[in-house]
Amino acid sequence: MDVVYLKNKVIDGYSINKKEAMELYNCDYEQLRKSANEIRKFFMENSFDICTIINAKSGRCSEDCKFCSQSVYSDCNIKGYPLLNADEIVADAKRQRDNGILKYSLVTSGKRLLGSEVAEVANVVRRIKEEVNIEVCISGGLLSFENFKVLKEAGVTRVHNNLETSESYFKNVCTTHKFSEKLKAIEDAKKSGMEICSGGIIGLGESVKDRIEMAIELRKLNIKSVPINVLNPIKGTSLGENNPLSMEEINRTISVFRFILKDSFIRLAGGRTLMKDRGESAFLSGANATISGDLLTTSGIDTKTDIKLIKDLGFSLD
Repeated sequence: MDVVYLKNKVIDGYSINKKEAMELYNCDYEQLRKSANEIRKFFMENSFDICTIINAKSGRCSEDCKFCSQSVYSDCNIKGYPLLNADEIVADAKRQRDNGILKYSLVTSGKRLLGSEVAEVANVVRRIKEEVNIEVCISGGLLSFENFKVLKEAGVTRVHNNLETSESYFKNVCTTHKFSEKLKAIEDAKKSGMEICSGGIIGLGESVKDRIEMAIELRKLNIKSVPINVLNPIKGTSLGENNPLSMEEINRTISVFRFILKDSFIRLAGGRTLMKDRGESAFLSGANATISGDLLTTSGIDTKTDIKLIKDLGFSLD
């Protein structure tokens, strides 16, 4: 396959298909990365999107997601707690804004927030919007259209809900809810007027075909914020013995995602601390966004360190 020819077709408006993406994945590594980066520059220039999250409700999740240490099905000793109080969340949002972060997400464990919790989160969001100059996102599980409307009215602008993997491989990752339920939640969030952040995890044991099918599904859904997590195998989870992915495999995946999702923010998320270069090479392979700071149950990268790296690479923060 001629990578440069396909790159130019994508720049001219072409959408690559699954067969082409599969062939592309095995092309010359450096040419693949270079071409993906050129697609990113053409459609997105040097824009870079950085966000941070707070683990607003932790542990004791009823779902059996094989990668997650917060699942009740794991043997991990994760400290669980209910929704944090409003003062603690607002103070954290202020701290992150002072560090230069423009987007802030509340992430909660469980299949979905309960009705009373939705109202509580909405009140917290109102306080953040009143007291902090920061955009607020929510990752609250498989919420209903009515729930999304309440959160939208409170000031939430974006909903996060990962597909995790391809539809055909999903049953190997989770059995307590269905891929179709995720699609329904995403559509309901869209109907409420919210933007969508959705991606997945690589390193679950899935094939390259599964990753490409997920990327094509995200393109169909017109997702413009696509987090790519790299599995951090945690002992006590079902996938705790998986081998971490190599940097080349990560970058090949990022590059092919850029060919498929030409004008989306491709966001390095969980697993960056496993990368020797902390993701720098991925930012030169088509990625142009990240989650900074600590994650849910694992340490992340300091936001000030991230911002310096991003600027040193020539990106401009949105």
